[in-house]
Amino acid sequence: MQPYIHPFPPILDHNTRILFLGSFPSIASFEQSFYYAHPRNAFWPILEEIFNVPLGTNEAKKVFCLEKGIGLWDVIGSCERSNSSDTNLKNCIPNDFEKLLDEYPNIRALGFTGKKSHDLFMKYFKGLDVEKVLLPSTSPAHAAMKFEEKKEIYKKFLDTFLTV
Repeated sequence: MQPYIHPFPPILDHNTRILFLGSFPSIASFEQSFYYAHPRNAFWPILEEIFNVPLGTNEAKKVFCLEKGIGLWDVIGSCERSNSSDTNLKNCIPNDFEKLLDEYPNIRALGFTGKKSHDLFMKYFKGLDVEKVLLPSTSPAHAAMKFEEKKEIYKKFLDTFLTV
């Protein structure tokens, strides 16, 4: 097991209305210093199809998210692990969500991009007064659900919480 500290800041600003939360960055995300960077992760292809927009670079992804009111972060700020699997996370220390939600009061909902991020958040922050929605994992390890099914669930979440 090797100790890791989250390598990049959250993507959000005061216009952010929803915050997608993963558990902790994969090795591929560490290497690219960006969220959902594994080439087979469906997160960015799902957003590209929902919004009918190409998101080729990390900068384009960041600008897109901020323009749309979408934030990105992870539940865990530091942990130990030996690979990218969520089942491998040990000695987890969460990020400070009380402070984050105080600083960004326009966040209406948290969308967890997998069961592990949801379970970890609920372990540490169950009582926080914000809408919490468990979404299907976009990881290539979660192949039980088809891309189209995941896309429809994400679209419903976005339609529900991004509308004013």
